[in-house]
Amino acid sequence: MGCDILCLGEAMVEFNQTAGTNSDQYLRGFGGDTSNCAIAAARQGAHAGYCTLLGRDPFGDLLLDLWRQEGVDTSTVGRREDAATAIYFVTHSERGHTFTYYRRDSAASRMTPADLPGDALEATRILHVSGITLAVSTSMRDTAMAAIARMRKAGRQVSFDTNLRLKLWPLETAREAIHAALKLSDIALPSLEDATALSGLSEPVTILDYYRAMGVPLVVLKCGADGVLIANSDGRWRLPGHRVLTLDATGAGDCFDGAFLAELVRGASALDAASYANAAAALTTIGYGAVAPIPRRTAVEAYFRSVGRAAPEPF
Repeated sequence: MGCDILCLGEAMVEFNQTAGTNSDQYLRGFGGDTSNCAIAAARQGAHAGYCTLLGRDPFGDLLLDLWRQEGVDTSTVGRREDAATAIYFVTHSERGHTFTYYRRDSAASRMTPADLPGDALEATRILHVSGITLAVSTSMRDTAMAAIARMRKAGRQVSFDTNLRLKLWPLETAREAIHAALKLSDIALPSLEDATALSGLSEPVTILDYYRAMGVPLVVLKCGADGVLIANSDGRWRLPGHRVLTLDATGAGDCFDGAFLAELVRGASALDAASYANAAAALTTIGYGAVAPIPRRTAVEAYFRSVGRAAPEPF
């Protein structure tokens, strides 16, 4: 039996330095954009699953425990004896925070199309992939593109978040691979910063038109605190941002993706789904970390009862 939403990518265990710049204490957490998306979707009530490979090690066990606690389907998670689960450290200094990754040759980076689940993929309603998924390794990129091709052949939908990370690959390589995936996607979920770098354009409306002309049926451009722009065959709309006391925007875009897709599979229109996800993403910035502050449906609904729900404005 397939999921409503299946997210494909690499998840990692995080160790974040605490108690000062010279501290030897680290708080354990979790990272991975598509994993965050799956958790966000599950917290909104969707049947979300994750597809990846983990090492057969304690860090892989931690991630499996996380997903099971969150209600994320792990039936498409594989384990490898010959490769480790990726981890990363966040250290702090007077110059800010630094991310140090240990993900080269990780279990997930060794995924190949042969590791894709059988009938479970074609039975899934929406496959979600990101630019980071494509950047992890050449074999994972091949795996993601094979998964997209199988979804299209089965008449299912593909969602794609650009999530551009230039520490992982050069811009030209990223542009070619990401745009190839977008041309095969039904839903594009870029951030304005990513889209500007990838397209060479700076005007949000022009960016919307650029990706629509590429053949993407639905483009949702995330503009951070300035809100969201939506474009499909019926027109273009703007949703203003929500004014909240932002503490940490880590993972806000991933939360948006999960909440948006969860609303779509519930039967919401693209505009209503974007309105809901816009609020959910804002709420996740009032806490620290990528996972802990992701709101559940009850919190989003309570927020709407408190502040109201703005209608999208056509433009």
